[in-house]
Amino acid sequence: MTTIFDVLRRPLITEKSNYQSGKLNQYTFEVASNATRGMVKDAIELIYDVNVTRVNIVNAPAKRGRRAKSRRLLVRKSGFKKAIVTLAAGQTIDAFGGVQ
Repeated sequence: MTTIFDVLRRPLITEKSNYQSGKLNQYTFEVASNATRGMVKDAIELIYDVNVTRVNIVNAPAKRGRRAKSRRLLVRKSGFKKAIVTLAAGQTIDAFGGVQ
C-alpha cells in the first residue's frame, strides 16, 4: 500500500507540458503504476494546495530499439504511467514556474 506522498514520482517538463501549463492550466506528472485518478487528485490537492478539476491518466509504452547485428527487439526504456492534471482557473503550481 502506498501513501499519498508515494503517488507522485516527478513532474514531467517537456515542450508540450510547458505549453499546457501556460495556456491550458494543465500539469503533467509521472505517477506510481498502481495510482488511480482519485489518488492523484488527493495527492495534488494535499501537496500543492490547489483545486483539481480533472485528472487524465495515460500509460506511456516502453521505447523499443533494435540490436544492430541480430535485428532483435530490445527494450531501451521502460514504460511508465503519467497523469495530466487540470487545475481550477487562476491556480498554478510553482514547480513549473521557472520553466516558462
